[in-house]
Amino acid sequence: MTETDVIENLPELIATRDWDELRGILGQLADQDIARATPDLSPQERERLFAHLLSPERASNVFSYLSTEQQTEVLDALEDEDKARLIGELHYDDAAALLDELPDEHTELLMEMLPVEDQQVLQALLTYPEDSAGRLMNPEFITVRPDWSVGQALDHVREQHDVGENVNMVFVTSAQGQVLGTLRLRDLLLARPSTKVHDIGHGDVISIGTDEDQEEAARVIRHYDLEVLPVVDDQGVMRGIITLDDILDVVEEETTEDFQKMGSVGVVGLSLKEASASLLYRKRIGWLVILVVVNIFSGMAIALFEAAIETVVALVFFLPLVIASGGNAGAQSSTLMVRALATGDVQTRDWLKLWGKELLVSAALGATMGLAVWGAGIWLGGVDVGLAVAISMVLVVVMASMFGMVLPFALNRFGLDPASASAPLITSVADVFGILIYFSVATAVLL
Repeated sequence: MTETDVIENLPELIATRDWDELRGILGQLADQDIARATPDLSPQERERLFAHLLSPERASNVFSYLSTEQQTEVLDALEDEDKARLIGELHYDDAAALLDELPDEHTELLMEMLPVEDQQVLQALLTYPEDSAGRLMNPEFITVRPDWSVGQALDHVREQHDVGENVNMVFVTSAQGQVLGTLRLRDLLLARPSTKVHDIGHGDVISIGTDEDQEEAARVIRHYDLEVLPVVDDQGVMRGIITLDDILDVVEEETTEDFQKMGSVGVVGLSLKEASASLLYRKRIGWLVILVVVNIFSGMAIALFEAAIETVVALVFFLPLVIASGGNAGAQSSTLMVRALATGDVQTRDWLKLWGKELLVSAALGATMGLAVWGAGIWLGGVDVGLAVAISMVLVVVMASMFGMVLPFALNRFGLDPASASAPLITSVADVFGILIYFSVATAVLL
């Protein structure tokens, strides 16, 4: 039986109640594959899987790959003793992330089941701001002193190997806990036992403050190509580490949120399969109503030029073409700027330089598109209509592109998420001003 067959047929395999054989089969599967099959299990099957078929350590590993919604379902299926054992085996950062997502009454019950030491650590993590480096970090890590010999340091690493989440990197700290340097495990293994740690340690440690945003942590890890990022408090005392797997989760989460915002959807916070219809309705209806109101102004703008439309009916034919082109150009410009700001490729201070470049590019785009519709305008309405349409196309594309470029910078300047400059919003605003530009030009040229 292949891994895919086992995953797809896990409920049937549990129903056979051949526990020894099933343990052997599960032992050959990756934790992530077992997690993928878990949502298809009944509450009784989940209880059997996590409480009896998997070892406590393996169960916690599988559990950590589940979504918050799925984790809640697993916890609901377990007895209190099994819940405490499962939470207790999680890394502190994973346990804190779970408790942070659960309702307060569930969090309090789970905390009471844990040892006092674990409660204190988790409560300390949960005091840091949401989406901060302190909330994301794991407070378990291995440190050595600069005056130790390599032999002493290796003995300490062996004793503490089950404490650190990542033993590939060891941190050199002072007696007060300030970070002085880093050591790779291979450096310790290759050095002579009598060598002092300060002779082989690497200084100039890159770190991040506990209160800084997790997106900044992702940027620092990506920029400096780090595997582990130490997190320090205001006094420089090391409080935890952020590992690459944590950052991958953050990047995925933030990217998903940006896509949802750019589509004029509120942050859902769940997978699409798990989100209820009512939740999706609530997340989408707000922006749609706002955009309806904005588009009312488009109708009002058209009504202002009723006389021009009656005089030259051919103008109506080109209206959707010109307006849609402006909206598309604005959406392109906005998308480029939002992504550049998100990756740190550009900063708010760069707006003027990019404004000039976007003006040049949008003018070239508008001229090209204007030339493309000029001939059609002449064919359908005559030379004057062709000229009006071509000029309007240039002005509308430039206007929409500049608006799409400036809005993300303005939002970023005021501490708002640039992703809120969504394509539907850009398009709707561009429609209103595009209509005014189009009919104003047509009135000046034709009437």
